[in-house]
Amino acid sequence: MRTLSRDLRPSPLPLLLGLEWTLLSIAALVQILVVVAKPDANVPILNGVVLGLFAAMGLVFPQQQWHRFLYTALEFGLLLWLTFWGEFPIPSLLYIVLVIRNCVLLVSQQQVRSAVTILAFLICFLVQTYRLWHGLLPLQISFAQIGPVWVGFLIVFGLVFLFLQLLIDAMLVERQRQEQLVAANAQLREYALKVEKLSAVQERNRIARDIHDSLGHSLTVFNIHVEAALRLLRSDPAEVETLLLEVKQLGAKALQDVRQSVSMLRSDPLQGLSLSAAILSLVTNFQRTTGVVPTCTINVNQPLSSQFSFTLYCLAQEGLTNICKHAQATEVEISVQQIANEIWLIIRDNGKGFDRRQHSSGFGLQGMSERVLALAGELTIDTSPGRGCRIQAVFPVQAP
Repeated sequence: MRTLSRDLRPSPLPLLLGLEWTLLSIAALVQILVVVAKPDANVPILNGVVLGLFAAMGLVFPQQQWHRFLYTALEFGLLLWLTFWGEFPIPSLLYIVLVIRNCVLLVSQQQVRSAVTILAFLICFLVQTYRLWHGLLPLQISFAQIGPVWVGFLIVFGLVFLFLQLLIDAMLVERQRQEQLVAANAQLREYALKVEKLSAVQERNRIARDIHDSLGHSLTVFNIHVEAALRLLRSDPAEVETLLLEVKQLGAKALQDVRQSVSMLRSDPLQGLSLSAAILSLVTNFQRTTGVVPTCTINVNQPLSSQFSFTLYCLAQEGLTNICKHAQATEVEISVQQIANEIWLIIRDNGKGFDRRQHSSGFGLQGMSERVLALAGELTIDTSPGRGCRIQAVFPVQAP
């Protein structure tokens, strides 16, 4: 066995532990009154010693199974001594203490807890029967009253021990649920951290891929055009002018690519704007870059949470970026609508489309799918080579 303070016991039952020490205090007070009333008697003094030993056992928490068996047997032995040899005035309180203590001790052994409770009840009832029959109770009871009092004892003690057992079982079940909830929350936090790290890695990889594919390509062509212009500077000025105009266009495109990549890195890409204003800003930039005027419709009847607005903004940004880079579209439509209890985002173009089987994870589609699933939404992409693309995301309405 090892000694522990009660606060270190693996049990969240402070109410029952407080009740245990309250009952022990009452029992000790009664024994003190007996000692004061009978100062010449030796038995009450010895009772105080045994009672002190029984109370001190409440500070011991055995760990091994056979230690717990000896612990419980010693408790019963001390109570039997107090009951039959020490004639303790109120032994029923101590049997209730024993039930409380062993329910905490045997927290993971329900059948053993029940067996200890039943045994404690039987001994307690037999003790009261013995005391009643031999006239050892504090009250004077006539022979004709013994039967009704005995039945009353049976009912009262039966209900007390049953209620105590059910209460402890309910509290232990609640404790297990709380522990499971704490474990589940810890696991969720761990998963959230992993998802956050994976999302950050995926976002960095996506931006690195964009820089390599768009900005890297533009700068390579930019460098080739400059070298060609230097070679033709004296021999063909007209060709040099054409090359410089192309270089200017490449520079503008590279700058736009940089702005798009930087905007994805911002902690608040909406920059305090509403969802409508932020999407209209995307549409304006798209028009400035491509010369195509998108049709934009935004109709949402309620305010949305910041996370929801951020996701819709990122989906619109990714969709317009893909159209700008790959679609070669002349007509673009973007729509955010609230239909009943759902939010619909639709991005449609008449560009060249693509084969989903060959580009299942390309064009940022994987990132869009992950964002939609994170909000319990559903993403649908309808496209094929030569007939444009339609991206549809449907979300359940979420309060801000």
